Amino acid sequence: MATAKPSPQGEAAGGLPVRLVLAFYAGMGAAAAIWRLAVDGAWPWRAGPAADLLPIPWRVAAGLAAGAGLVALSRVVTARTEAGRALAAELARVLGRLSLGRAWLFAGASGLAEEAFFRGALQPRVGWLAATLLFAAVHFVPRAKLWSWSLFALAAGAAFGALFAVTGDLLAPLLAHVLVNGLNLRWLGERRQAG
Repeated sequence: MATAKPSPQGEAAGGLPVRLVLAFYAGMGAAAAIWRLAVDGAWPWRAGPAADLLPIPWRVAAGLAAGAGLVALSRVVTARTEAGRALAAELARVLGRLSLGRAWLFAGASGLAEEAFFRGALQPRVGWLAATLLFAAVHFVPRAKLWSWSLFALAAGAAFGALFAVTGDLLAPLLAHVLVNGLNLRWLGERRQAG
């Protein structure tokens, strides 16, 4: 099986440019840090004293369990609904071929930046519900066949926000987010290669 060769700009044939993706998420993460520092004088990684109450292994387990549950949900939606199949096909087309390393690089960058922004900076200011709705809104695709992405983002954002509220820091929601994105991006990349 032939694999795509990266170009000098770090782009695989038909895929997203690595530098562009990393620059976008670096900007989002920097905005989260600057915003939270300017408004609250705190880094976006911690919400409050709950982080001191739950041991790290519990936070890790909660994040991994939530991530695994969301991945299972996404696979069920893809297998059982036309909207899920359409979304998977469109995302696989847009993303292009994703190697294992690229899938996890994109997952780490997106998970860290989005959690720092939506949970670490935004949620303490506007609350769980508003942060969840805004997270779903930025994942809105104005095509009827792709509505399931917004609904999935709503469910995922609600879970990530709840993890942040309960655990008091970004560790659990970050792990959940990276796991969801990493496993699903790799799966989409494999679907693209098989299709």
